[in-house]
Amino acid sequence: MIVFQDLKKNFGKFEVLKTINLKINEGGIFAILGPNGSGKTTLIKSLLGMVIPQNGTITINNQQVIHKWNYRDKVDYLPQIANFPSNLKVIELINMVKDIRGRKCRDQELINLFRITPFLNKKLGTLSGGTKQRVNLVLTFMFDSPLIILDEPTSGLDPVALITLKELIINEKAKGKTIIITSHIMSFVEELSDEVVFILDGEIYFQGSVSKLKEQTKQSSFEYAIASILKEQYV
Repeated sequence: MIVFQDLKKNFGKFEVLKTINLKINEGGIFAILGPNGSGKTTLIKSLLGMVIPQNGTITINNQQVIHKWNYRDKVDYLPQIANFPSNLKVIELINMVKDIRGRKCRDQELINLFRITPFLNKKLGTLSGGTKQRVNLVLTFMFDSPLIILDEPTSGLDPVALITLKELIINEKAKGKTIIITSHIMSFVEELSDEVVFILDGEIYFQGSVSKLKEQTKQSSFEYAIASILKEQYV
């Protein structure tokens, strides 16, 4: 279980997270949603240790993680934008990440799954955005960690890769893993998520199932349910 308790984060005078209290149970797919600037990226980066909050605690399975680092070996993270060294070949990058983490991995299985073989000896700077994203997904999933965080994982994917990703996420969930997703693609979120957390102006506006959100907003469509929340904000 992941617990955020009384979490606050300011950047200068701007209060990004306002006393966040949130529990994410172990096992399942959780979507963290919100408009740009809502605080969802700051929340994710706080969990990863990339941002240090001013106040509050974060625990994973009752272990405090703020100012720690060893817990991250059991976390797999896909960043929204992967800034790969353009002069490295794909296979060189994969091998470098394997060496850094020093853990048993399933790289060949994922290389085959995401159809990366033809690109292994190509330099990363020559690849299309969609191919880079497939490489990014290989790097993310190959260490078989219990917690997986995916920031906009569908970006640039073709239909075949998107189906592959969905099937992979469902298979990882079946292993009892906890998967946290941020995405602007509402159909993707609705199809996969067990629970949705919606952040608005640095606060938890909603936590629950997609069906509960539709009921609360009196909308038959998940996309319209999200839109109705945003319309309320800007009225």
